[in-house]
Amino acid sequence: MFHALALPLPWMLGALFVTMTASVAGLPVQGPARLRSAIVAIIGVLLGSRFTPEVLDQAGHTLVTLAVLLAYLAVVAAVVVPFYRFVGRQDWTTAYFAGMPGGLSEMIELGEARGANVPAIVLAHSLRIVVTIALMALLFRVVLGHDVGAASGAGGPALGLADAVLLTASAVLGAVLGTRLRLPAPTFLGPLILSAAVHLAGITESAPPTLLVNAAQVVLGTILGCRFLGIAPVMLARAGLLSLGSTVLTLALALGAGLAMGQLAGVSLDQAMLALAPGGLTEMGLIALAIQADVAFVALHHVARILVVIVLAPVLARILPADR
Repeated sequence: MFHALALPLPWMLGALFVTMTASVAGLPVQGPARLRSAIVAIIGVLLGSRFTPEVLDQAGHTLVTLAVLLAYLAVVAAVVVPFYRFVGRQDWTTAYFAGMPGGLSEMIELGEARGANVPAIVLAHSLRIVVTIALMALLFRVVLGHDVGAASGAGGPALGLADAVLLTASAVLGAVLGTRLRLPAPTFLGPLILSAAVHLAGITESAPPTLLVNAAQVVLGTILGCRFLGIAPVMLARAGLLSLGSTVLTLALALGAGLAMGQLAGVSLDQAMLALAPGGLTEMGLIALAIQADVAFVALHHVARILVVIVLAPVLARILPADR
């Protein structure tokens, strides 16, 4: 339906919308969660295929944009955490891990260890990703006029047998290595890194076929939508309003940081917004792919965001005010 209506990111957002509606309505749906590792590995290989030798020429500008990213993350934390505390009326610990711009699984694990309200954190980050995907897709389609269609695997040379074996090995070995090295989002980052390495080395220029990538997006959207199973509509509505408010605040800050990237490093606003938007690494990478943005730039900044938050969040949590 989403594809027929020419809506943005139809394969992922269409599946997400329908399964989320079914989940909230209490229908007996269950996402194929066991397939998630394979799905994100495919998307990791796809995004890694956009790392070309020309990427290395941008190293100098990247140092500047990473510095802007760090300043942006500090401001986001200073604004969004108090938003969840005072507007959302959550305790400081829950507000902190709900408002920090880190990965869903990492924030849940850290928050649970410190006694936070885990369902509130799950809702905050799940909805943040959903709201960000929808707002960014609409922004690029309606405001900026980009064709945010299905992210395609096409664009490179035809996929031969040797290329298929190489990309499959990047997915499988990357997932294994990422898990053993304890990378964040290991089954995504591992394949992305190996795929980027073989493309940077010029060993292959191919990418996964379009049909496989579209199928991966359908499964990913289904898994995201089924996260809302068993959540009462009233609770979801309240969490949704909070998430909308916090996401709009974050995107406003991202706009300011994106303009700074443009002034300091000549980065286009489209690309900067994708690199800074508080969505998932996988999902923002797919949007970057759909509008022909620099996927390598976007992926690098989201990886840096996740790593910075994982390292600093537990340390800064020690100075949270006491709840009254």
